[in-house]
Amino acid sequence: MTSLVFMGTPEFSVPILSMLQEEGYSILAVVTQPDRPVGRKKVLTPTPVKKEALRLGLPVLQPEKLKGSQQMDEILAMQPDIIVTAAFGQILPKEILDAPEFGCLNVHASLLPAYRGGAPIHQAIIDGQHETGVTIMYMAQKLDAGDIISQKSIPIEVADTTGILFEKLSIVGSDLLKETLPTILSRSNARVVQDENKVTFARNISREQERIDWNQSAKDIYNQVRGLNPWPVAYTTLREEAVKVWWGQPSQQSYTQPVGTVVELMGDRLVVQTGFEQAFEITELQPAGKKKMSAEEFLRGTGSKLQIGDQFQ
Repeated sequence: MTSLVFMGTPEFSVPILSMLQEEGYSILAVVTQPDRPVGRKKVLTPTPVKKEALRLGLPVLQPEKLKGSQQMDEILAMQPDIIVTAAFGQILPKEILDAPEFGCLNVHASLLPAYRGGAPIHQAIIDGQHETGVTIMYMAQKLDAGDIISQKSIPIEVADTTGILFEKLSIVGSDLLKETLPTILSRSNARVVQDENKVTFARNISREQERIDWNQSAKDIYNQVRGLNPWPVAYTTLREEAVKVWWGQPSQQSYTQPVGTVVELMGDRLVVQTGFEQAFEITELQPAGKKKMSAEEFLRGTGSKLQIGDQFQ
């Protein structure tokens, strides 16, 4: 029976771990990030992968940093045939990469060499891409630069958010790995070197990227809003207070006011001027210190004093 160590952290990785268990692989250990404080009350919370591993009765390791740790020594002592990672969140040290007979694999949520890095799903939507996918690759010491073994593409639908696409790609990744692993173990798999001339990056989302620039087109703002939904969520400011913008859509009408200006307030409609004489209708938002609400709820309550001509920054 093939033995392996699985490394992953977010919800994206859970179906992949579950599939490996169902397929009968001998999972020696599951490695995931340490429990982190979550929410306003800072409740120490296990990762989704840890929760699934405990449900499956699998041993869990949670190194803050893998290199030089006791957990690294434990993994090496297990002598797994193969190591599978999926959104683990740490670079693997060379000692780990070199140890398994069949190598270290990564399930990456993009069509490499496009979107190397930690936020490939977010960035593909923000950039307005119409297609993305999953790559199964050998791991290398350089970020997401290893040889490609297999890939599968899917369309990005116009209403897809990062949350929706995460769910879709986690299933695609699980299915693709299920198909690919037997070829690796039989040594019949493909191995394609990435074209460095086609490399693009998707670094972890910064606070600066979360802020809406109203000079953009309405379509670009729409892509930013859905690309940051449900985390970390796009935001703007109103009277120097942060306002999260959870959802909205480009308006069909054009306006010529300064960008960021409220150009329409009627019933449940909150429309803001963007660049290129376009406008964006905010339909779901969250003022600082408040719960998420519809534009109609906002205009009846917290935003009841908002007027046409007021400006989001």
